[in-house]
Amino acid sequence: MRHTIIFVAMFFFIVTVSVAEERILFSFDKADSAKPWQTVNDGVMGGRSDGRFKINDNKNMEFFGTLSLENNGGFASVRARGGNLALKKDDVIVARVKGDGREYKFNVYDQPNLNGFSYRQSFETKKNEWIEVKLPVSKFVATWRGRVFPNQKLDPSNVAGLGFLLGDKKAGRFKLEVAWIKVKKTE
Repeated sequence: MRHTIIFVAMFFFIVTVSVAEERILFSFDKADSAKPWQTVNDGVMGGRSDGRFKINDNKNMEFFGTLSLENNGGFASVRARGGNLALKKDDVIVARVKGDGREYKFNVYDQPNLNGFSYRQSFETKKNEWIEVKLPVSKFVATWRGRVFPNQKLDPSNVAGLGFLLGDKKAGRFKLEVAWIKVKKTE
């Protein structure tokens, strides 16, 4: 009996600690959920891609549109300012997404105005299937205008924004649905 009580107490402690080790960065169930988000497409360089977003009836964000390769274009993105997201190097960002089978990129930004380097990881989606994408903070790579800067290291304590980008060099329609974005400690 004593061992059972100890086991139950330890199990309760482990479950409580696990729940405490996770926090939501963005969800889309509030009236002002769209407020921090904006699109940035290749039109800033003369391209013709049309990327947009909306909060749908299921309280998920939809990032959708048409990727165009005309005029040296080829990217569409949606990003959010989140203030200081208080990330640590051993954190893992987890996003619940439903995609179209294309490869997307997840960016974090260490500048409050979201300029400068974007630190990036790619992930594959499964067409019309919900998946959880796990992105270890320690694996983000610095990029600027599509070029990689391997010696530039991310200071996770400065991350002030994040977002999704499509730039897979495949013209056509796209859609990525996002239920939430969380941060967890490494398991």
